[in-house]
Amino acid sequence: MTRRPLTAWVHELLGGVSRPGDTAVDATAGNGLDTLFLSRAVGVDGHVYALDLQAAALEATRRRLHAAGTLPRTRLIQADHAELLAVLGHELQGRVRAITFNLGYLPGSDREVVTSAASTVPALRQASTLLMPGGRMTILAYTGHPGGQLEARAVEEWVNALGRPFLVREVRPPGTPEGAPRLMVVDRDDY
Repeated sequence: MTRRPLTAWVHELLGGVSRPGDTAVDATAGNGLDTLFLSRAVGVDGHVYALDLQAAALEATRRRLHAAGTLPRTRLIQADHAELLAVLGHELQGRVRAITFNLGYLPGSDREVVTSAASTVPALRQASTLLMPGGRMTILAYTGHPGGQLEARAVEEWVNALGRPFLVREVRPPGTPEGAPRLMVVDRDDY
């Protein structure tokens, strides 16, 4: 039996809350797969903000979105995810339905350029203020690169310290080996 990749779980989880007309954020655009998923989920009346520190990531994302016809509903921003509120603006606080973080390094690029706990934890704090009631944030933390274990632990500590109105869980499919990437889910439940 083939195990589903965690990225497929991310899309299923975000698709479960996303609606046409929503606003969504891909805080780590990478090669644009999550951005593309979100741009399709929010539909023609929705909007997606996609951030990445690397110009190559944003160019790959731009090409992918252009080919799919979803580029017009997406704003690509070259910035560190730790600058989330500064670049998106405080007016989005409490107005975003879906947020995703896919941590680590850009596949197919310099593996020395990686996300780190020092920037990710502040980014998560900021992202949590953007979530609307019923919104969801996914955080996929890869542990196999230098600093990856530390970042995954910092993410876990941060999410476990969240209280109401947030509900937190880890998605760990059966048979997941120790040291595998970690998928954390944060739901805002104000009901």
